[in-house]
Amino acid sequence: MIEDDHPVSLLEVRGLIKSFGAARALKGVDLDVHAGEVHCVLGQNGAGKSTLIKTLSGAHQPDEGEIRWNGEAVTIANPVAALELGIATMYQELDVVGGLSIAENIFLGHELARGGVISRREAAKRTRELMQRLGHPDLSPSREVGTLSPANQQIVSMARALSHDIKLMIMDEPSAVLDSEEVNNLFRVVEELTNQGIAVIYISHRLEEIERIGDRLTVLKDGASVGSNLQVSQTPTRELISLMTGTDIEHAFPPRVPIADDAPVVLEVENLTLAGVFEGVDLSVRAGEVVGLAGLVGSGRSEILETIYGHRKATAGSVKVNGKKLKPGSVSSAVSADVGLSPEERKSQGLLLEEPIYRNATLSTFTRFAKAGLLDEAAERRATEEQMKALELRPAEPNRITRTLSGGNQQKIMLARWLIHGTEVLILDEPTRGVDVGARQEIYRLIRDLAEAGTAILIVSSEIEEVLGLADRTLIIADGHVLAERSTADIDEHGVLDLVMKGSAA
Repeated sequence: MIEDDHPVSLLEVRGLIKSFGAARALKGVDLDVHAGEVHCVLGQNGAGKSTLIKTLSGAHQPDEGEIRWNGEAVTIANPVAALELGIATMYQELDVVGGLSIAENIFLGHELARGGVISRREAAKRTRELMQRLGHPDLSPSREVGTLSPANQQIVSMARALSHDIKLMIMDEPSAVLDSEEVNNLFRVVEELTNQGIAVIYISHRLEEIERIGDRLTVLKDGASVGSNLQVSQTPTRELISLMTGTDIEHAFPPRVPIADDAPVVLEVENLTLAGVFEGVDLSVRAGEVVGLAGLVGSGRSEILETIYGHRKATAGSVKVNGKKLKPGSVSSAVSADVGLSPEERKSQGLLLEEPIYRNATLSTFTRFAKAGLLDEAAERRATEEQMKALELRPAEPNRITRTLSGGNQQKIMLARWLIHGTEVLILDEPTRGVDVGARQEIYRLIRDLAEAGTAILIVSSEIEEVLGLADRTLIIADGHVLAERSTADIDEHGVLDLVMKGSAA
């Protein structure tokens, strides 16, 4: 991290404005980035962060304003021009090519050649050096990228950026697909970059990451910078939230309402087992209750949810809803019993990104809108508009293509789907991943409102604080086993981690 009291201004942005038709995405952004610093950019979904990134990387051209690089005004005409200046961008949506090898991905578009012939040997050598630098010497240059985990695909994307002579690295939500150990490695790489004088623009929704890694920060709201060049160490979290949302959020989690003593058990899971993944899982959720699963990445949390929902077929055990046993491995059986799932990877597992909002929102209830074998699209739109209004989904345009929405709004579409369908049991896997602070509060409120209305909710989150803040009871999971069950009032984050670590070591 930068320590110089008079650092060099590598990048200066003044009064940046960008419109798309009648919609103005950037309304006046100011930003200074110094060589060798980590400059964090914060803002709610829709605040203009993505547009700013794409403008700095040459994908968009500003309508007004000025960009200065090393003190000189520049025009970044396209991504190639950005790379020539020394600006590389790692997007949240990974841009690797699955059918190519790691080395081919890294040097795609700037292949290493000798005598006019591509040198695979040199590419492999440079790739091994980059993998060593990034803390992943085990990744072979010849391995096909499509076989890698999302975290390792991100490493390839970072290596591609570092294969150029860069002076500024822009990282968009780089920790979204990483576990805690991989995040530590990411931060090690960032520190190495800044020690070499390379600047990093770091975008994240996780305020704890900003506090840990950032030197200075800029806050965007509604397309404008509302806090510029703030010192991270001197800016309280409450002030950041206030700048991002325009309000002072008093409580992170909505207050709990006691569950009725006579509330019936809606979801009952007995001895659920998926061979080689988890075994002997027993749990129950009553009407109006929120039950959480807490554990480390790889503990089997998501697989348990997917098996309850029927996406995976259990090798033993049973799932009952209101006393009726569901057919193992049958999603349709779960949906018919009014069980809904919002999956961990909503973009690849839950949403049709190229379809309009209304089509995604009504995906589980097509038959309700069918007349004489044809879909009543007007009725689909009306039902969607009603839920968009209730969920404060912005912009409230049911015909808008889902891919163009922010992460928070995409998550709201998943919830709207099950609100339209109607659920007895709602299963939420990482409901706030990639969602900003303001949208998180809205989702938390919605979860609490659904519970108060009698919905039985089962939730998984990598953030233990989130599980404890939302759940009435928590099951602690490690290595595919339930280690303990606790009332949330009787355990804190340290207690959960203590149980998890002891269980994993046992």
